[in-house]
Amino acid sequence: MATQTKTNTVLMTGNQAVVKAALAVGADMFSGYPITPTTEILQEWAKEAENNKDLIFLQTEDEPAAGFVMIGGVSMGKKAWTATAGVGNVLMQDPLSMAEAMRMPVVTYIGQRGGPSTGTVVYSQQELNLTRMGGNGEGLRIVYAPCSLQELYDLTIKAFNTAWKYRFPTFILSDGYLAKSYGEVDLWDVKKSDIVPTESAFLNPKTSPNNIRNCFSQEPELYDQLLKDFDDFAKMSEEVAESETLGDKKSQILVCAWGVVANSAKTAIEELQSQGISVKLFRPITMRPFPAEALQKAAEGVTDILITESANGQFGRIVRETLYGVSEAEIHRLYKPAMGVMPEEIQTRIKEIKK
Repeated sequence: MATQTKTNTVLMTGNQAVVKAALAVGADMFSGYPITPTTEILQEWAKEAENNKDLIFLQTEDEPAAGFVMIGGVSMGKKAWTATAGVGNVLMQDPLSMAEAMRMPVVTYIGQRGGPSTGTVVYSQQELNLTRMGGNGEGLRIVYAPCSLQELYDLTIKAFNTAWKYRFPTFILSDGYLAKSYGEVDLWDVKKSDIVPTESAFLNPKTSPNNIRNCFSQEPELYDQLLKDFDDFAKMSEEVAESETLGDKKSQILVCAWGVVANSAKTAIEELQSQGISVKLFRPITMRPFPAEALQKAAEGVTDILITESANGQFGRIVRETLYGVSEAEIHRLYKPAMGVMPEEIQTRIKEIKK
């Protein structure tokens, strides 16, 4: 994380915090297309660009155009980014997959909403698979999952620096609940020396790790490029993968949750501990690269694991795959696709498990 200097605590929404973070870390170009629950990000950036002529704002005709415009900006050295949600995330996979293949350090904010297509317009955790693995590629992406207003600010700053340091597309995977929440955010300043500088892949091809080709005419060429990218991704993963484990480390019950649902789990665990019930929580901060070793360590000595999410097992499959052959704990599920998970529901399930 960049060094925190002067702070300024302000009341704001999650969408506003994302824009403030992008500005703090030196973003200078935004392209996007309106879609709930992220439209306020476009509006906030447009206001900033109106008052600061060094900022670029382009409202494109659709989501694919927004993604390609972002890539164009990044290719010429702009610190460009975008924001979308739901069906917009689906539509934007073409340019995002191209950015992945070309090693473009684009930054994308995703405000998850329930599917299919237009579905619901506020909340879900149903875009995890899509955001982690994308379209016609190998999922060479970095995905941060904030669980609070403050983390929306903190992890957006980290996302820009990580993207430009390692040259992989980077995502802030949030949701409509968090984006529209209103509360205190500590807008700490980022030291200029902590901001990873931008560089144009096309103007400086010899010093950039980017693959500036977006088309391969022969399979062996693409294969060789992918092998290099896999190696870079594996090395990067060791430095970037991040998580937190809270609660009683000796507990035999482990709750696994991510994003805003992890906030509910934290509240539930605090209440249970006050009742003398021992529980611990594993929460991944990077959904890709996934902190597999940290989860396996958290699961040591555990007899029961409760996986909870606002989808029908997208996160659960990652947890079970990571622990396959490593843990013999019984798996319990609290899945609520496209709906929030309340602390009381988590408490109830844990008490049922204890019986």
